Amino acid sequence: MKKLRNFFRGTYLGLMLIFLYAPILVLMVFSFNGSKSMARWTGFSFKWYEALMHDSTIMNALIVTLSVAVISALVATFIGTFAAIGIHSMKKRPRAVVENISRLPMVNPDLVTGISFMMLFSALGIKGSYTRMLIAHITFNIPYVIFSVMPKLRQIDPNLAEAAQDLGATPMQGFFKVILPDIMPGVFSGFVMALTMSIDDFVISYFTAGSTFSTLSMVIYSMAKKRVSPEINALTAIIFVVVLALLLLSNYYSARKEKQMMRKEEPAA
Repeated sequence: MKKLRNFFRGTYLGLMLIFLYAPILVLMVFSFNGSKSMARWTGFSFKWYEALMHDSTIMNALIVTLSVAVISALVATFIGTFAAIGIHSMKKRPRAVVENISRLPMVNPDLVTGISFMMLFSALGIKGSYTRMLIAHITFNIPYVIFSVMPKLRQIDPNLAEAAQDLGATPMQGFFKVILPDIMPGVFSGFVMALTMSIDDFVISYFTAGSTFSTLSMVIYSMAKKRVSPEINALTAIIFVVVLALLLLSNYYSARKEKQMMRKEEPAA
């Protein structure tokens, strides 16, 4: 019975992983297809990767997308990290209230958020398309950073900062030399999450970008009305590999940090 249960458990997990990743693998394989067709394989080729580098529309959208994603992720990581520290230092009841309020942007439909930003920017008279999109991305990225850092804050000893100050460190030195290194895996995970969410976003960018700038998701959406270029397959494959590498690096760094902490906690022989 146990073997049968383990078999079905492994089969279910395998089917779930195939369902999630098979479309991405198919897309990556056909990014090397010599033909535009996604129905048949005509031969191995790098021509769509070469064509991607010469497509000004896609490259301009990629530059806008990456610049917005990187800047918004960095700013959101900075704000979200200090916000998480502030929330963590609150008393239990106010902390629970603020945490629930902070979760609202994560569960709020993107459509509602996008329309709200559009109306807010119109009321405030903010006309710069890039500026509006950047502010919107920073805002909806902050909660993802907060809830990536919070678990790491709960794991550290609450007396570490006071102990560092007792040993002569200033509050800033205690933060940068004691607290920040311990929560850095959560900070990095929050940055990667914010970067990924910003690249992935379509609805909020659509309502805030205006007609001057277009992100990658907006360009792909306009192509989907007719036919998606095979160059998009190549670009998607590159983005997937880069994001996967960042996630693996984040997990490796977290695992390494946990091993170092376990070694420190082991009693000396």
